[in-house]
Amino acid sequence: MDDLNILLKTVEEKLLSKNCMLITVESCTGGGLAAAVTSRAGSSRWFDRSWITYSNQAKSEMVNVPMSLIEDKGAVSKEVAMSMTAGALQNTLGDRLAVSITGIAGPDGGSARKPVGTVFMSWQTRSQVVVKKFNFAGDRGNIRALAIESALLGILEINP
Repeated sequence: MDDLNILLKTVEEKLLSKNCMLITVESCTGGGLAAAVTSRAGSSRWFDRSWITYSNQAKSEMVNVPMSLIEDKGAVSKEVAMSMTAGALQNTLGDRLAVSITGIAGPDGGSARKPVGTVFMSWQTRSQVVVKKFNFAGDRGNIRALAIESALLGILEINP
């Protein structure tokens, strides 16, 4: 937990120094990233909002992910992760960094092509987008924790 607190403090310092607010769109982590961020006192200075878009319908209705994209590429895909952050940015104003997480935390739901532990993330600002695929190992709790940590580390890699 100390490592997570250090990571959150580093993310906070970066976003404050850039005068940039964070927004999150989460699926398999179920709001875990937003919960971690808002566990820090004063996070309202650098955290704006979050959507938990667990179902495909929520992804479509809340952040404008086209159902045709979900049907074509699958909810767990780089294209859907990018569409989630793009939709979040469309619903906000100002300097924002959107982070999305979509994946299969298990223990069920995986396939040969997308096994349990497959997670896609997108980090997007008004001028850039980064998407990564992860293959996490472990149980549901471990996969979700690794996804949250990786999302925070990704924030440190992007220049808002």
